Amino acid sequence: MKRVLSVSYGELTLKGANRSRFEDRAIFKVRKSLKNFDIEKIYKEQGKFYIEGDPDNFPAMIEKMKKVFGIVSISPALRVEKTLENVDEAVQLLVKEYPEAKTFKVQAHRTDKSFPMKSPEMNGHLGGVVLKNFPDIKVDVHHPDLIIYVEVKKYIYIYTEKIQGFGGLPVGSGGRGLLLLSGGIDSPVAGYLMAGRGMELGALHFHSYPFTPTRGEDKAKQLASILADYCGPLSFYSINLLPIQKAIRQNCREREMTILSRRFMMRIGEEICKKYSYQAMITGESLGQVASQTVESIGVINHAVNLPILRPLIGMDKRQITEISQDIESYEVSILPYEDCCTVFLPDRPVTKPRLEDILESERKLDIDTLVEQAVENMEITKIQVRE
Repeated sequence: MKRVLSVSYGELTLKGANRSRFEDRAIFKVRKSLKNFDIEKIYKEQGKFYIEGDPDNFPAMIEKMKKVFGIVSISPALRVEKTLENVDEAVQLLVKEYPEAKTFKVQAHRTDKSFPMKSPEMNGHLGGVVLKNFPDIKVDVHHPDLIIYVEVKKYIYIYTEKIQGFGGLPVGSGGRGLLLLSGGIDSPVAGYLMAGRGMELGALHFHSYPFTPTRGEDKAKQLASILADYCGPLSFYSINLLPIQKAIRQNCREREMTILSRRFMMRIGEEICKKYSYQAMITGESLGQVASQTVESIGVINHAVNLPILRPLIGMDKRQITEISQDIESYEVSILPYEDCCTVFLPDRPVTKPRLEDILESERKLDIDTLVEQAVENMEITKIQVRE
């Protein structure tokens, strides 16, 4: 009898011919998350993988693994050889660990059809073992205090808990995306959601120093550190947008400051994507939330670049976004009151339904290529590590 961790992939089991690649990626990410623990062995067996290690470390290991995308649930389990006597003993051992339980049920699943007892028969047999040895506990198949899960594979695994993970797909299985990380509530949530679809992240932050404080950039780096807990280490690209904002202010209509700035952000982002092999940009835009997030504005912004711009929050309201922000523990950092580049030269009445021809006319007054090139040349890059 041995204590192990049983790990369920969930959605990965739907990936057909690519399933093995997704599973291997999930295991790779789990290994990285557990780098500070002594792992004896990780092995796959019929739709799950199992981890052998020091059971005293299992609670801390589970906390790390819960943040690995692609993992649906984790269960501390007993692994025994395939005999009824071993299963009987393991079930009794687990029930003893729950003296407060008044009701129970057994839920057996026989994957190995060579085992002589079918799943319903195992439910009845093991239920009888529990009732015989624990006279104070009763059967309740609808709302039990304790569910005893039994899985018959190469070995038999018995467990009572399913600790929820984040699900989704393992980071790195869905390409690479550059997140425009402002420092507000929305963009970290956008990055988190795309990491959950398997996307490896980089973060691009714009500031307007000295018009905006360095604390604003520090705040964005804090948010990047929180994201790193879920998606792994990432590169943080810092760009001073102030020279571009000054050029727009001097040469273009004040009402167009926001939309023109956003188009420059996308152009700069696209150059970074080309240089560092990102396949898409990610923003925290939500339809109608601010002036630059009307459908007309989004269309004009998209026109500035050729790369895909992913907007995972586009149909969410602020309440939904805030709830996710609180769940991933980025909210308290996001609401720190430090100004960002979007507050510099902010027009009183920004254009909300821009026409592309008007924006293109305004941009003819700007040396776009030089402004973008200088911004990228003066960029600072920081490597954000996973917090210990």
